[in-house]
Amino acid sequence: MSIWRVKPVAAFEADMKKNDLKRVLTKWGLTSLGIGAIIGGGIFTLTGIAAHDYAGPALALSFVIAGIGCLFASLCYAEFASVLPVEGSAYAYAYGTVGELFAWFIGWNLILEYMMGATTVAVAWSGYFVKLLHLFGIDFPIWLCNDLTTATEKYAELGQGAPSFAFNLPAFLITWVVTYILVKGIKEAAKTNNIIVIIKVAVVLFVIIAGAFYIDTANWQPFIPTEKTIIIDGVEKVSFGFGGVLTAATIVFFAYIGFDAVSTQAGEAINPKKDVPFAIVASLIICTVLYILVSLVLTGMVPYDQLDKSAPVASAFSENGITWAVFIITLAATAGLTSVMLVMMLGQTRIFLGMAKDGLLPNFFKTLHPTFKTPHKSTILVGGIISIVAALTPINKVSEMCSMGTLLAFAMVCVAVMILRVKKPELERPYKTPAVYLVGTLGVAFNLFLMYFVRKETWIAFIVWGIIGITVYFLYSKRKSNLNQL
Repeated sequence: MSIWRVKPVAAFEADMKKNDLKRVLTKWGLTSLGIGAIIGGGIFTLTGIAAHDYAGPALALSFVIAGIGCLFASLCYAEFASVLPVEGSAYAYAYGTVGELFAWFIGWNLILEYMMGATTVAVAWSGYFVKLLHLFGIDFPIWLCNDLTTATEKYAELGQGAPSFAFNLPAFLITWVVTYILVKGIKEAAKTNNIIVIIKVAVVLFVIIAGAFYIDTANWQPFIPTEKTIIIDGVEKVSFGFGGVLTAATIVFFAYIGFDAVSTQAGEAINPKKDVPFAIVASLIICTVLYILVSLVLTGMVPYDQLDKSAPVASAFSENGITWAVFIITLAATAGLTSVMLVMMLGQTRIFLGMAKDGLLPNFFKTLHPTFKTPHKSTILVGGIISIVAALTPINKVSEMCSMGTLLAFAMVCVAVMILRVKKPELERPYKTPAVYLVGTLGVAFNLFLMYFVRKETWIAFIVWGIIGITVYFLYSKRKSNLNQL
């Protein structure tokens, strides 16, 4: 039994025919899910850090570079989604081309991406929600909206003693609200997401249009500030100049993570072979354009070195005397994070579902609710883990850890699509990646380039997680695989 055995395309086709999930998602519903996953806290936070410390007004170029890099991966994803329109995303694509062990490893790391991403978003949502309530004169007790470590630090800043107990109640509750929506069904999840997407895209357009009237073009001079070297968190990094623009691109890349979640919804798409590729590329292009315009407006409204790094959009409007807009922007950030969390948890359970269908995980993860036709058991399990971790754990510097699995998945999809062209040239491909060998090679190079910039501590944690996953594979998944029955 080779660890490089591949799942036959015929087996994927059989999975599609006996799919029990409800096919209710149109191409625009899928696109909305993609936008819901991409536009979140990133556009309201990462823009400040990247412009202030690294790129200056040239932040727009950083978004262009990151967007092009993601586009390479998205074009490869789109071809695979048209050939293998099943839940499982990069895991399923690798299983049909590279081999079982590699597919397992990618699936294992996608679990890390979605789980840690959703946990981080839950904590970030709590912060924005508390800030929103504060704008209306309602203040949460510090111990009830933070974990114990963070609460202790905040009480110390106020000159008060450490609390004996702390629990992030907003993070806990929002996780269970999202879990309930996901258990009820994909149709309800999609409707909720669509409403949130409409709200936050409207606010992003408001930021672009209203902010344009306050742009001072002198703030764009020089567009690319002179390069210098700075020390951040004890690490020497290039700031400004073209090197700074590239460094900023590695930061804002994390604002793009989410378009791959579209491919996990193939089992619930009405016409997956055409609509999933469309939604992947469309959501990425729409969000890239919005990101570029927002970055130009922000650096035009306020000198880049005066941008607030924690809340750049709200502070830019506040400094220009548009204080009422802070309410709208904070509300949009809160709503935006809700939809990101919804799509991340949705993607997480569909990865579990795909792996369980292949026998690599226990049947528990593929059990569907008799009425809602959703994997309710795994959804509740995921919700329970995320809610407890988000309520009790301080989440610091996890964006790199969250993205490690994604970067690996992106690179492997780019490799796998080229392998499939060679091994299975006869397959029907409703969508073909243009210049596949050039696009695929550039996609691999771009994602490996970003992985090079990840901190050493993150690499160590990533390797430990990988060792655990490989151990699980050899102890359980290899023996239980459906391919043993073929």
